[in-house]
Amino acid sequence: MSQLFPGAVVEPVELADAKGMVCIRTASASDVANLSVYFTSLSTTSRNKRFSGARSDPGVVAAECIARSIDLDNFTLLAELREEGQGRIIGEALYAYDARARHGEFAISIADAFQRKGLGLQMMTAMETRAIDLGHEMIAAETARTNAEMRGLAKKAGFNDTGLGDWQSVHLAKRLSR
Repeated sequence: MSQLFPGAVVEPVELADAKGMVCIRTASASDVANLSVYFTSLSTTSRNKRFSGARSDPGVVAAECIARSIDLDNFTLLAELREEGQGRIIGEALYAYDARARHGEFAISIADAFQRKGLGLQMMTAMETRAIDLGHEMIAAETARTNAEMRGLAKKAGFNDTGLGDWQSVHLAKRLSR
């Protein structure tokens, strides 16, 4: 897509307050260490929201995210800030297709310093585009009822509450179309 950012799934963009370009790209096996550093850098609150509870093993989680991406219907997207020739992961989105349920599910996180700048919506749009390219028709997620940020982001991205959640969670879904 871009000569400067090989592997980009959307054109690189400049974010407000960022001193560099942000590239959204597909993760590879060489990203495990940097993804582990990224997960470690998240605040406790952000980490708990991303993993629906405490996780103390960021290296294992990073390896799992990448390992799940090996199958064609599963992928991990990374948002990478490029400053002075160096890349730093500032966001990630994991997508997994469930053939039995006939929909994709996702999880997403954005580094605390880059939240509420439009990056989450850009990552969700890139994820949806990739899912559509794979022929998937529905995408879903579950989040805690207390996670107002994720519920707001999902609403902005066109997701609806399916009513399938329970007293602790909200189930969100969106039909995909070209």
